[in-house]
Amino acid sequence: MKTKKIQLLSVIFAFAFMVGCASNDADDSAVNTGDAAAQDAAEQAAANKAAADAAAAAAAAAANLTSVFYFDFDQATLSADTRAELDAQIAVLKNANTKVRLEGHADERGTREYNMALGERRANAVANYLIINGIERYRVETVSYGEERPINSASTDAAWAENRRVELK
Repeated sequence: MKTKKIQLLSVIFAFAFMVGCASNDADDSAVNTGDAAAQDAAEQAAANKAAADAAAAAAAAAANLTSVFYFDFDQATLSADTRAELDAQIAVLKNANTKVRLEGHADERGTREYNMALGERRANAVANYLIINGIERYRVETVSYGEERPINSASTDAAWAENRRVELK
């Protein structure tokens, strides 16, 4: 989807560039016109390659980012590691105009209502961090699933730790 947007923008840019370079002045020298057209085509090809390379680099960087952030038992505060991972996400999100969905989760301990509220507090903690650091509010959606969507359904400390999370989608 992003690739198609980038290709479309490249085509639009190329068209606008060509229209902007068009001139009504007649030039007696066919050689100069040919040279200018060749130079314009070369510049456009270089611009398209640079845009494609930048898009590929951004996609590769986004693919390597952490999109699941874990929390301590009964906590909705961001650890230093989580803030560092979110800073990397923010750098990518500032260059994209996409919306994000933050899904808050909790482990099975506690009542259903408490875990829904805890998942919401966790999602809101991540959302607030994103917003404070430059991501527009309208681009951030939060939802809480509480204990309803566990990653690991075992009743062990390790399983519970996996389920205390916020997923960025």
